[in-house]
Amino acid sequence: MREIDWDQHYQSGTPPWETGQPSAELARVIAEEKILPCRVIELGCGSGINAVWLAQQGFDVTAVDFNRMAIEKARQRADSAGVTAQFVRADVLELRETYEPFPFFFDRGCYHAVRSLDVQAYLRTLERVTAPGSLGLLLTGNARDPHPPGQGPPVVSAEELHAELEPLFEIVRLREFRFDTVEQTDPGFLAWSCLVRRAG
Repeated sequence: MREIDWDQHYQSGTPPWETGQPSAELARVIAEEKILPCRVIELGCGSGINAVWLAQQGFDVTAVDFNRMAIEKARQRADSAGVTAQFVRADVLELRETYEPFPFFFDRGCYHAVRSLDVQAYLRTLERVTAPGSLGLLLTGNARDPHPPGQGPPVVSAEELHAELEPLFEIVRLREFRFDTVEQTDPGFLAWSCLVRRAG
């Protein structure tokens, strides 16, 4: 990953994947699955919108992003919200920090951005930061909604999700939704909500 590519998104204003609001799908899954506050790691946290929301719900949050500007914005957002979260600047494909396994992980758009670079390195990171029984939620672009490169999120098929995430994880539920948008009249890009459980 080239740092400059991500810097340009943050220097030019609000990146296209950030709406200023926490993910409605994240909130829905936590409510539906009755996921109680616990230690959680977010991979690819961006400017910390979801990490701060999780902290506000009582989760003990560790959030990782490769980009320096994103991490700075995330720390400022947490300070402004009056919550505590640990923000770590690191490449999720080369995460060297040692953590006690997290019961829950969240990924909104990191997996679909890095899988073409080294999906096995991404999975090795997940293997290191989770334990059998850990839950995870991945929100990814959906290949059933193709669009020109650069005009939406990278896309993944259901078959690719199964092939790449299993057998390390059991896919508990895979459903379609649409990514949140700034404008409510915009339906948003079609996406996958993939709830997984680390296999024993």
